[in-house]
Amino acid sequence: MKNNISIVKTLDGSQTIKLVDIDEHYHSVNGAIQESQHVFINSGFHYICKNNLSILEIGFGTGLNAMLTFRESEKCGKIVDYTALELYPLDEKILSQLNYAEILNVDSNKYFLPLHTCQWNKNIELSENFTFKKINIDLNKYADNKLFDIIYFDAFAPDKQSELWTKTVFEKMFSILNVGGILVTYSSKGEVKRNMRSAGFTVIRLQGAAGKHHMIRAVKNN
Repeated sequence: MKNNISIVKTLDGSQTIKLVDIDEHYHSVNGAIQESQHVFINSGFHYICKNNLSILEIGFGTGLNAMLTFRESEKCGKIVDYTALELYPLDEKILSQLNYAEILNVDSNKYFLPLHTCQWNKNIELSENFTFKKINIDLNKYADNKLFDIIYFDAFAPDKQSELWTKTVFEKMFSILNVGGILVTYSSKGEVKRNMRSAGFTVIRLQGAAGKHHMIRAVKNN
């Protein structure tokens, strides 16, 4: 996915990346950090009451969701095995300009940079609490016997990347979740909800992050 890239300051002071050619942002312009915190941490990570969590992220992007999860795992003491899929890795020169560590007042050399400088397609122990693996692959080609407790579904919007919001994709997501596991995403479009239900999920509409009315938590009940 070749695109002109610009760095945009969002309303909470944190930055995001804009793909100019398709007019798409990696995070909400109403606040990159607040969106990730609300959708993936508050509504996902903290929803599952287990001390050991296996998490799959669809759309690693800037690494913000992984960074927040890494930080949260150390704050609450949960052990996290985190897998992130990304077909189009960002250039490190772009990533080095992002201000997440500064806004969060954390050490970038611990929580942010290692996510991007570590080797692809290999399990990396970043702390006693957090094991990380990023895989450079198309979601539709991803195949593993591993099951997950939480899926962070952070693909580009359905009108920009429609092939990732289909019934077939959500059937795949359903199949790799543990029973009781969840998928959380910022999108609550009608077609997305219908495809999730057709795939077997129980779909719960929640309050969205700033600037959005709703988000979705989809649950695998059986």
